Amino acid sequence: MNILAIDTSNQAMGVAVLKDGRPLGEFMTNLKKNHSERLMPAIVHLMHEVNMTPVDLDRIVVAKGPGSYTGVRIGLTTAKSMAWSLDIPVTGVSSLEVLAWQGRFYDSYICPFFDARRGLVYTGLYRWQEGILVPVADERNIVMDDWLHELANMQQEVLFLSPDMQLHQERILEQMGSRAVIPHGTYNVANPSHLALAGQQKSPDDTHMLAPNYLRLAEAEAKWLKKQKEDK
Repeated sequence: MNILAIDTSNQAMGVAVLKDGRPLGEFMTNLKKNHSERLMPAIVHLMHEVNMTPVDLDRIVVAKGPGSYTGVRIGLTTAKSMAWSLDIPVTGVSSLEVLAWQGRFYDSYICPFFDARRGLVYTGLYRWQEGILVPVADERNIVMDDWLHELANMQQEVLFLSPDMQLHQERILEQMGSRAVIPHGTYNVANPSHLALAGQQKSPDDTHMLAPNYLRLAEAEAKWLKKQKEDK
């Protein structure tokens, strides 16, 4: 099976091509640049490098959030458009789940998170069991201090993974102490090949029904809905 994986859900942009579970090529950057201008050129370049054309693809896998509202939409729109035009399946994977793959050899709890501003984070809790990533706690949008309090009460070691680690590391260590495991920075950015592998294990989504996993409304949507209620 030939899989194209696309992740534009956060600052890092990643594209990967896998053939029968084996990575043929990856393209990844972690820069504050516009994904909409760079995604398709990255896909075209990578497909050329691995000597494939779009018609060779069997599935597209996309990170569906949470993360950047705009970034999530860019990736999903591109993936769904390609899947529809090529008449191939598309699979959406939680961006938190993809990040948790960075801890696939860790034998306790794994807590991936993305900063959601104003003291909030998008997060969840996972654990690897017999080669399968198992959710321990549902994904949520929560105040980081409240979340750390919950984790501390579990009395277990927790591996924290996040591209936004610098924003929260001090609070993590304050509340979790020696039970907090914080890895080298290279582990804190999701890998697009892991996205492909995660998607390969899931059933395809309905191309038209596949929706973003925002975990909360974007501010613009929330303000619009609030205004609609006030006007009634």
